[in-house]
Amino acid sequence: MGAAMGALMLSLQTMGAKAHKPVQGYPFEPVAFTQVHIDGGFWLPRMEASRKVTIPLAFSKCEENERYANFYRAAHPSEEYKVEGFPFDDTDVYKTIEGASYCLSIKPDKRLEAYIDSIITVMAAAQEPDGYLYTARTQNPAHPHDWSGKKRWEKVEDLSHEFYNLGHMVEGAVAHYQATGKRNFLDIAIRYADCVIRNIGDGQGQLRLVPGHQIAEMALVRLYNATGESRYLDQAKFFLDARGTTAHRNAYSQSHVPPVEQSEAVGHAVRATYMYAGMADVAAITGDTAYVAAIDRIWDNIVNKKLYITGGIGARHQGESFGDNYELPNASAYNETCAAIGNVYTNYRLFLLHGNSKYYDVLERTLYNGLISGVSIDGGTFFYPNPLASDGGYSRKPWFGCACCPSNISRFMPSLSGYIYATRGNDLYVNLFASSKADLKVGGKHLIVKQETDYPWSGDVAITIEKGSADAALNVRIPGWVRNQPVPGTLYSYTDSIQPTYTVKVNGEKVEGDLQNGYMRIDRRWKKGDRVDVSFDMPVRLVRANEKVKADRGLLAVECGPIVYCAEWPDNEHSVASTLLNRRPKFTTEFRPGLLGGVRTVSTQAQSLAYDADGNLTATPTTLRLIPYYAWAHRGEGPMRVWLPYYLSAPDLVPENSATGSTSATKRGSNGFFDGL
Repeated sequence: MGAAMGALMLSLQTMGAKAHKPVQGYPFEPVAFTQVHIDGGFWLPRMEASRKVTIPLAFSKCEENERYANFYRAAHPSEEYKVEGFPFDDTDVYKTIEGASYCLSIKPDKRLEAYIDSIITVMAAAQEPDGYLYTARTQNPAHPHDWSGKKRWEKVEDLSHEFYNLGHMVEGAVAHYQATGKRNFLDIAIRYADCVIRNIGDGQGQLRLVPGHQIAEMALVRLYNATGESRYLDQAKFFLDARGTTAHRNAYSQSHVPPVEQSEAVGHAVRATYMYAGMADVAAITGDTAYVAAIDRIWDNIVNKKLYITGGIGARHQGESFGDNYELPNASAYNETCAAIGNVYTNYRLFLLHGNSKYYDVLERTLYNGLISGVSIDGGTFFYPNPLASDGGYSRKPWFGCACCPSNISRFMPSLSGYIYATRGNDLYVNLFASSKADLKVGGKHLIVKQETDYPWSGDVAITIEKGSADAALNVRIPGWVRNQPVPGTLYSYTDSIQPTYTVKVNGEKVEGDLQNGYMRIDRRWKKGDRVDVSFDMPVRLVRANEKVKADRGLLAVECGPIVYCAEWPDNEHSVASTLLNRRPKFTTEFRPGLLGGVRTVSTQAQSLAYDADGNLTATPTTLRLIPYYAWAHRGEGPMRVWLPYYLSAPDLVPENSATGSTSATKRGSNGFFDGL
């Protein structure tokens, strides 16, 4: 749903006196992105890059690549038009308007608002009298796009994307309505949604069809929340309940069996996560526990068997899909940027359902690594796939023929601040750490809360009550990486014996107590001037993958705090592809403000392996330098590695297997190196 769940809970005050009050249904409520202002630190430059570079670029590319022209031609159809591109090209316009609307919600801009209105005028002219709006057909109804079928809805479960277009249209329209109070885009979306509802369903004369590419499900819930019209919620639930029961059934689009019977993440990763998010939204309102049980099962499958160390998902280029359990190749990893965004959507909703910090452990890992790797630091170029190893040939591009990732980044980044806080009754949850100021209510009491931090480069966070008072509980998330668990589950573990510590102080006095669902809970009467100081140890850590992950056997990854590191060619004298970690590596860190937008680098002594003139293997001491994974490929194309080889017989690097009581070393033979080195 939208770029953030916070958008769902936008106050709607701009909608006028007759606005419907949202009934989001989640036990834990988001604090909308409009109530949290990021004012410094790690995220402010990225937010500004999104507003000043990414969104204007996306609009310009929509012009350059004839996204607007498609609407003009649809308003003036002709058999002379050859319908090219993709049938979902319209969504690039919808998604960019959505992101721009989030920017307008935070910072009004009359020029931008007028530009969007001019686009909406062109879109409105393309809509057919009954509400149908799908330019891939209406430009040339006699010869529509090859994926569209000869009749409406004929290929909607396969390739046409008619319902997918509806979903992004609704997302953009509701965001625009919330930002401006104008109905010009919203009314277009309502007419198309009503057209779908009249034609699709279990009623007499209706067609029983579901989206081939999910997103309409969560979008229709959002339209229900904006309008109060239950038919939109009912249609969202129909799309979910009918899935796996229609004529078109395959794992690629998660239609092989009904969603409530699914237990494994399969098929196209973006479609999957959008479906899981839609299931959560419908379940939150309807109370359908079968949906929740299914999502929980699938989440367990992902975090224990299908999640990359960077939080990326979708191992295979073929079908942009999940692979088999433990199939996590590095150089050929797909990890689509859109899938990372979908992974954030899903984990956020699971937190809102269950209130457990483990979902934020996955969300944070994805956000800082596998998601922002998909956009350059300046906001102007993008990755579609995000591999964990490369020998060159990868560079970010300003646009793609299939431009779903740039336009998705356009809508995600502006509402990032909606993920920082949540509430439940008299409880306030601090889920992410970012320099910001929040204007919120806890238990009906108004508070202004300020965060000051250099996170993720530092583990120190200061949280101050700047205004207001309340009897409330402040719940501070203690990340899994502080508690010796890189990711929930058994897929990854730390190899060292380090025991990081953390402290939480209120007005200088240390707070003690057991964690509740991963949170330090501080229940007291809060008043202006109260300050909470949080400090997390941030040692450099080595991570190993479960031995069932064949691609990572004999390899280790380097982390520091929530950041996953990689070795890249510009920083190293020797090939990163043939560098071996020392038996007992010692790490040093340095913050370099002039490098890659300001990053903390990690260095360690290592061995560079090569063959001499006689064919003998030689090891040359070298310094291995690493940078945050998200920042790779900013300095040209060349080798990069996240997972690095290490020497077998180092007992401090090979942890005891808790299930067998033996060490991994006993399973690898005696040649001194892991397989594949």
